[in-house]
Amino acid sequence: MIRIKDMSISYRDKLALDNVSLEIRDGKITGIIGPNGAGKSTFIKGVLGLVESTTNNIMFDNDKIDQIRKEIAYVEQRNQIDLTFPIKVKDVVLLGTYPRLGLFHSPKSKEYEEVKNCLKLVKMEEYADQQIAELSGGQLQRVFIARALAQDATIIFLDEPFVGIDMVSEKVIINILKKLKDNGKTIVVVHHDLHKVTEYFDDLIILNTKLVDYGSVESIFTTERIQAAYGDSMGSVQVRGVS
Repeated sequence: MIRIKDMSISYRDKLALDNVSLEIRDGKITGIIGPNGAGKSTFIKGVLGLVESTTNNIMFDNDKIDQIRKEIAYVEQRNQIDLTFPIKVKDVVLLGTYPRLGLFHSPKSKEYEEVKNCLKLVKMEEYADQQIAELSGGQLQRVFIARALAQDATIIFLDEPFVGIDMVSEKVIINILKKLKDNGKTIVVVHHDLHKVTEYFDDLIILNTKLVDYGSVESIFTTERIQAAYGDSMGSVQVRGVS
């Protein structure tokens, strides 16, 4: 279980997250939802120690993140990637094997075979020798998922993996995530489409700078909590699956 206590994060004196405390269950797919600017991506970066927060009380079971960083994969937003960097698809996936290799060790036939298998799982094996700049948004996201698979991480964080991708890629990715969950992996996903919440997630975190609520989808995905997070921005939209 991942435990976060009293986490606040500010950017240039502007509060992005305000005193968030919660728990993320092992072996589940947990979605993070909330309006634009709610602090969803900031939350993930705070948990991973990628931005400075006010708390040192973030535990992965009984460990601090520095003790288990090799066990954690992070798939960032696509717009944060430099697509002009000259790197092939297979080499991006190969990067996922490096945490296990350690310093001063080069990939061998085992790692290259792992890359092939991971690309096959995401149905991208035929693109292995292409530059990442040549891929569509959905194809690129599948490559990043393959990189996480190559890492064989026990915890996977994904920041808006379904934004701007085709339906085929979305289906491939969510099916892989569900298989990973069935194998005991813990998966945390920043998500924007409320209509997919009940289909995709076991647990849910609802943010709007402050924590609105967290828990199982069945217990907290309600009209009251959605209104508390989104306010008038939802208008009269009817959300599929909301209680």
